[in-house]
Amino acid sequence: MVETTSNGHTPAVTACVSWVHRQATVVIPAHNERATLPACLRAVVTAAVAAPIPTVVIVVLDASDDGSAELAGRYGPDVHFVSVHVRNVGAARAAGFRYARTLSAHGASHWYATTDADSRVEPDWLIRQLEHRADMVLGLVQALDWVNHPPDVVANYLRAYHARIGRSHDHVHGANMGFDASAYWRVGGFRALSTGEDVDLVSRIEAAGYRIHWDTSSSVATSTRIEARAPHGFAHHLRQLAASTRECRAGLPRVSAGDRAEPNAVAVNA
Repeated sequence: MVETTSNGHTPAVTACVSWVHRQATVVIPAHNERATLPACLRAVVTAAVAAPIPTVVIVVLDASDDGSAELAGRYGPDVHFVSVHVRNVGAARAAGFRYARTLSAHGASHWYATTDADSRVEPDWLIRQLEHRADMVLGLVQALDWVNHPPDVVANYLRAYHARIGRSHDHVHGANMGFDASAYWRVGGFRALSTGEDVDLVSRIEAAGYRIHWDTSSSVATSTRIEARAPHGFAHHLRQLAASTRECRAGLPRVSAGDRAEPNAVAVNA
């Protein structure tokens, strides 16, 4: 049977996995995020405690030299810190899930989730993902604050972002996604992409026929900083939007939509 996914896309085939998950893992890639990791981890640990199944959190420090490693051991035995030196968000997420695989009980059905180190999930974040009985759940993001951006840039961003939200949505955010472990491994997991690793994974999950739920009720608060961690990520998009807004104010020709990334159509890895 061919099943239509929540945003109206029709996969080529329908894959089948068990929706009875017995454990969960959250992976957080981080490159020099010492300032934001504590708030992120407090939020994720709260969500893990609230989850109905045992949950492990894995922080992947990628070429971090800002003292982030000093946080290890402060958030309980179920929060693991591992280090890599790849300077690549896709490879860092993949390393986290490879490590998760070494911790899981053999044969147990496993739920994976991921967010970003500059983001804060809600206490019911994992509960919401698990209750949809889908193979992948994709949520939204909202700004922690807009203090570094003028009002017209904020208005333009919000107008474009919310125009693509109705009963469903088509945004993909590495800061707010979860998926069945067996589906993840069957499609090959995250690839070593410096940007767009989340969009790439979603494309392969969808092409394989897994059921995706595009959740409009789940939102993760994320940074609107302009110093990018990933090339062509969220910070890059905000800088482009600010430049476009300045051009409009000055009466200069706007850069066409085809020359600029559509808001959040690519990975949001600030």
